[in-house]
Amino acid sequence: MGLTISQKIIKNHLISGEMKVGEEISLRIDQTLTQDSTGTMAYLQFEAIGVPQVKTKLSVAYIDHNMLQSGFENADDHKYIQTVTSKHGIRFSRPGNGVCHQVHVERFGIPGQTLLGSDSHTPTCGGIGMLAIGAGGLDVAVAMGGGPYFITMPKMVRITLKNKLSGWSSAKDIILEVLRRMTVKGGVGKIIEYAGEGVDSLSVPERATITNMGAELGATTSVFPSDDVTKAFLKAQGREEAWIEIKADTDAIYDEEIEIDLATLNPLIAKPHMPDLVVPVSEIAGTKVDQVCIGSCTNSSLFDMLKVAKILEGHTVNPDVSLVIAPGSKQVFNMLAECGALATMIASGARILECACGPCIGMGQSPKTDAVSLRTNNRNFYARSGTASASIYLVSPEVAAVASITGVITNPKDFGQAPVVTMPTSFKVNDNMVIMPSTNPNEVEVVRGPNIKPFPINTALPENVSGKTLIKLEDNITTDHIMPSNSKLLPFRSNVPHLANFCLTPCDPDFPARAKENNGGFIIGGSNYGQGSSREHAALAPLQLGVKGVIAISFARIHMANLINNGILPLTFADSEDYNKLDMLDDLVIENCRKQVEDAVEGKLVVVKNITKGTQFNAVLSITNRQAGMLLAGGLLKYTRERS
Repeated sequence: MGLTISQKIIKNHLISGEMKVGEEISLRIDQTLTQDSTGTMAYLQFEAIGVPQVKTKLSVAYIDHNMLQSGFENADDHKYIQTVTSKHGIRFSRPGNGVCHQVHVERFGIPGQTLLGSDSHTPTCGGIGMLAIGAGGLDVAVAMGGGPYFITMPKMVRITLKNKLSGWSSAKDIILEVLRRMTVKGGVGKIIEYAGEGVDSLSVPERATITNMGAELGATTSVFPSDDVTKAFLKAQGREEAWIEIKADTDAIYDEEIEIDLATLNPLIAKPHMPDLVVPVSEIAGTKVDQVCIGSCTNSSLFDMLKVAKILEGHTVNPDVSLVIAPGSKQVFNMLAECGALATMIASGARILECACGPCIGMGQSPKTDAVSLRTNNRNFYARSGTASASIYLVSPEVAAVASITGVITNPKDFGQAPVVTMPTSFKVNDNMVIMPSTNPNEVEVVRGPNIKPFPINTALPENVSGKTLIKLEDNITTDHIMPSNSKLLPFRSNVPHLANFCLTPCDPDFPARAKENNGGFIIGGSNYGQGSSREHAALAPLQLGVKGVIAISFARIHMANLINNGILPLTFADSEDYNKLDMLDDLVIENCRKQVEDAVEGKLVVVKNITKGTQFNAVLSITNRQAGMLLAGGLLKYTRERS
């Protein structure tokens, strides 16, 4: 039996376990990346592990999230990251060099290698044939220290692309169509691979757009073959020696198959407030637009920017629209300036932002009250933009650019001829904004600002775990709900005690006070709890508030791993009807909890008693022996220390 692309890479990096769906495996990690929103915590954790130098082939720390410096906090964190990476053998991508995923595809990604990143959109590098996975910062810290990365062997899904895109249809429309079919939880426990004749017609930036938004499916990662298109891209980047061919065997077996005819694909749009609420643009054409944001790690490549410039050429941005454009990297910015496309954008009335995440994470450019904002981002979660009343729609750069001119959501087919651009045979290569680590690490002083506080570490699991139900939540609660990420809170990513005061406040402003008053307790969640970002702060903040467990109908992959990493019990209802039987402030207790956790490895159910109602219900704790050890120890860090 042949192997898929992912199975080939997994086989070459397998440390332990068998490649059987549902079995725990561990992988050797070649590369890691962090960004400044999650990186500060990852490096604090790396320091706590005590390994003097990273043991990966390559590790890069990017500054691209917390770029607004209205106080000292962000600048202090950046200095900490710069000094701690210099000391421990990690490259440092300075502010202004670009968004981590865009830069990593351009300059560092290598087909066939593994990449672990403390950002959920790390799978972007699947566009060049990497096995690139998003994870919590502690998992990345362990990988930097030479430890394996553990996952459950995923199912394999093949999406066959027939024919090729035409007219105004784009790569963004491909992934929006996948989201429409599979939904935001349809990829959980799966790796998505792309195949078919349509793949040959897609450039690396287009492939990267698709793999980037695979994160919105909840997928472990998404992967394209490494082929002649990949080779041409790497050659243009001056990195042809990094190329190897990787493709699935003709007799590879997939668990699921999906087919998309690119020739019939029309421009699509995701409506508020979920990336899978996808409809044809024509269905809501005519809706007035107040803001357009073009950029983010999804659509900020030179390929995307050149198309935007062609659409804007000779036009002026509608007087009722604010248009902002953020190139994805310094390389893209330089090349736009040299070819004149940047001048075209500026002449149209577009506002040019620095090469950073910016509006996508609410770091500036929040829209006005009740605004309609079209964005080329990957997420449109409620209040993520910084304006809770705004309606955020996800579109391609082409649809966004056209709407910035017309002032309304417009089917671009009604606008005229679609822009055609070609990939350059040579990119402008200048890595002067990447600082290499010190050759004398013992001489480097790590600088820590006053906002950097110790992160919470759990205690060993007690015999009985008890507490009140502190909150009861609906389906699809995101990490933006659990630990809001905006321009006011992002500067405090290294200060968990402060962040905890805002935990779950978008759902219930009184949650932090209630958790403190009751000395912690349990969170009750619906389906797909914790979807979205890899931010482990969504586990650290509840831990700071004394949360002992989360009982949900189902979990998103990364968040469940982050809970276990921090010693918080992630339980699912054995019978989802039991969700309806719980009320706020019910007293719950798990007796003989340590024994029940050990038994859960064998598939036994965990018994949760509701003292208030005099009832009990069963819960599932889907863990391995290793994860049981982590929960018993009080989290991955303590577990690692005990075994070192």
